[in-house]
Amino acid sequence: MNGGLFSSESVTSGHPDKLCDTISDAIVDACLAVDPNARVAVETCVKGKEDVGLIVLAGEVSLNGPSPDYESVARAAATKVGYTSHAIGMDATSPERTDVQVHITTQSSYIAQGVNKDVLLQGAGDQGLMFGYACTETEGFSGLEGKYFPLAAALSQRLTRRLTAVREQGVLPWSRPDGKSQVTVEYDQNGEVSRVHTVIIAIQHDHHLKDKFGGSEEAELEHVRNEIRTHVVEHAIPSELLANGYTLIVNGTGRFADPGGPYADAGLTGRKIIVDTYGGMGRHGGGAFSGKDPSKVDRSAAYAARWAAKHVVAAGLAKRCEIQLAYVIGIAEPVSVRVETFGSSEMSEPEITHRVKSVFDFRPGAIARDLNLNKPIYAVTASGGHFGRETGSDGTFPWERLDDDRLAQLKA
Repeated sequence: MNGGLFSSESVTSGHPDKLCDTISDAIVDACLAVDPNARVAVETCVKGKEDVGLIVLAGEVSLNGPSPDYESVARAAATKVGYTSHAIGMDATSPERTDVQVHITTQSSYIAQGVNKDVLLQGAGDQGLMFGYACTETEGFSGLEGKYFPLAAALSQRLTRRLTAVREQGVLPWSRPDGKSQVTVEYDQNGEVSRVHTVIIAIQHDHHLKDKFGGSEEAELEHVRNEIRTHVVEHAIPSELLANGYTLIVNGTGRFADPGGPYADAGLTGRKIIVDTYGGMGRHGGGAFSGKDPSKVDRSAAYAARWAAKHVVAAGLAKRCEIQLAYVIGIAEPVSVRVETFGSSEMSEPEITHRVKSVFDFRPGAIARDLNLNKPIYAVTASGGHFGRETGSDGTFPWERLDDDRLAQLKA
């Protein structure tokens, strides 16, 4: 980035596509709780209509044990997100108001014969290519240290997580689950972060909010804008990035009132893959994460590539690092491993590639072993981004953990 602007967006947990990701990942977790070696590939579609809402579950599951009650899992996940009223877009608690259709079968035996092997010989669940990315943009800003992540993506994710928090905590009682953010970062001619240039927020809100302002939509919008500025933007973004002034746009059409969510837009699993990853700063192989167990390299190899790239940057080998992995179905070893540092390293890319391959085992079974992925840890990943997050004491986001031994081996 040699001067200019770069923008990234994120969406809240109540965005229709993210609602679908959450439901699909809740099903993954429910299956892994029964059988850590469960094979899961489940898609979700949601749509709200005038009289009834609809949740459609479709996919394939194979597990050793009783199948979860998929309908109950889906309703509980949507309820936790906040869809408990038909007036706001969906009432997942009510069978009369929301219909759940389940179309889940067992995994193809042809896939299973290539995947269900000894753990370390376990083949990839599909062909494909995955990317992992890390950089130093977040380092040096309060609250962002140690993330090694593109700044615009990190900030847009923080904003949507904050939008969810202020709703759940009652700070903004008029807000609703559906929302989006977008952050534009300005760079100087040396490629260093200069400031936050523009912040965009869309937040669904109570249809009757304008009644508090004599029916004035203009006064309503001014109130929403001020509350978002105070409780969301200037709470989530480090003050040093806002000190030189920024443009704030809230609900650019003027209003985003009930009903929103699935009523306003149908949702599908896997439709926010750039939001899930690096906000467009790093490349993406095209495969979605949610609804898939860790034998699917779309998910696990993307996590492993991020884990390795973060170690390369944290070890000081490069300021920017992107790692590409490629697989063929049924084969454990990746067919290619490529490291790109964009001219940000004094070490040759072949040498960094050699070190990465000697330190990290990118076979699917080894990835699951090293990151302890065969656990129900995925529902929390469905919104707010899969990367640049904090590793939890409950085992969530293990690919964000830095391992001192691996750092030392990379430096050696």
